Amino acid sequence: MSVAVAPDLVELVERFGLDDDPRAPLALRRDADGRLVLGGDQRDYGKPLWVDFVAGRARHRRRFGGGRGQLVARACGLAKGITPSIVDATAGLGRDAFVLASLGASVLLIERVGAIAALLEDGLLRASQDQDVAEVAERMVLSHGDSARELARLIHGAGAVPQVVHLDPMFPHRDKSALVKKEMRVFRELAGDDDDAPRLLEAALDVASHRVVVKRPRKAPPIAGPEPRHRLEEKTSRYDIYVHRRLTADG
Repeated sequence: MSVAVAPDLVELVERFGLDDDPRAPLALRRDADGRLVLGGDQRDYGKPLWVDFVAGRARHRRRFGGGRGQLVARACGLAKGITPSIVDATAGLGRDAFVLASLGASVLLIERVGAIAALLEDGLLRASQDQDVAEVAERMVLSHGDSARELARLIHGAGAVPQVVHLDPMFPHRDKSALVKKEMRVFRELAGDDDDAPRLLEAALDVASHRVVVKRPRKAPPIAGPEPRHRLEEKTSRYDIYVHRRLTADG
């Protein structure tokens, strides 16, 4: 989907492969606080989106989220004395990646939607300039590309060593009335449903040395393909955990 790009941001067009259309319903611009934001008519899309690793929800979760007892941390194998390197192959707004990095993990964030990748870059830059989270931001590296098509190349280019690959593919709601959150509507219009999720899972299994973890709505079916080895659940979501094929063969 096209986005309108403010004139002072034209350098983002080529760098993130943006389809700049002044008539597009969603636009990238700087807000009054200097943040890069993506938004449109608030009646349709709600408040503009931006990435904030310093304040708000990120700060609260960093302080009170539950540490390594959080579901995403347990699913990715963070435990006492164990901190794997992680690739978040569907980074989105980077919330899970930031939690993992705040717990000590090195995280490569891969995002295929150019406008969202630009928001991530801006959020990481601001985080790197904040004394409270600069150390966390140093453990986060961003790469723009399509994980389903070029995951191995993106990982190699970033010099990452992926022990764990984290996936949170868009769950395909066929009933548009299910799109309750306006933030989700922005994502769906930009990225669509992840109909290539089975290919994404296969690509992840090919590169992860230890496990692939897939975030799903709690009652959703698993991604088509191999059966997960384990599951971790909470009230509204779950993680399907796939152990690397070599480790499975070794017992």
